[in-house]
Amino acid sequence: MNEILEIIEQDPKKDPSEIALLTGYSEKEVQTRIKELEDSGIIRKYKAVIDWDRVGEEYVYAIIELKITLGDRSGYDKIAHRIASFNEVRSIRLISGDHDLSLTVRGQSMKDVAFFVAEKIATLDQVQNTVTHFVLKTYKEDGVPLFEQEKSRRLAISP
Repeated sequence: MNEILEIIEQDPKKDPSEIALLTGYSEKEVQTRIKELEDSGIIRKYKAVIDWDRVGEEYVYAIIELKITLGDRSGYDKIAHRIASFNEVRSIRLISGDHDLSLTVRGQSMKDVAFFVAEKIATLDQVQNTVTHFVLKTYKEDGVPLFEQEKSRRLAISP
């Protein structure tokens, strides 16, 4: 099972027949297993990694760290679910260190992100403080390098 997941994670478009060749399972076994993984929620979504800079879209990303005050014994899950409902939030994680939650958010401008933090996040009762880090450049996303691989400048040796 893990073999199939690793292959799909690297290339969700890989055909079940190719996965079967790589794993030694039959194509039917691969198709059945993938369906079970989808139905059980282990495979949540198939995703494309897009280099928005090359498309020309001007998105601004920020990493926002939150210090949370837990008051009603609800734990981090309740506030995380609330924050996850905002469209601007791309990811949310419980982290160790000085802050409790780390958000990755996307907006059309720095002003949009600042407004989101000030009006939607900082106003939540459980949020004690925030620290916002704007992403200046992304070099790798979900394991995919977003820069051109340097071509070798060495001349080929021929007899």
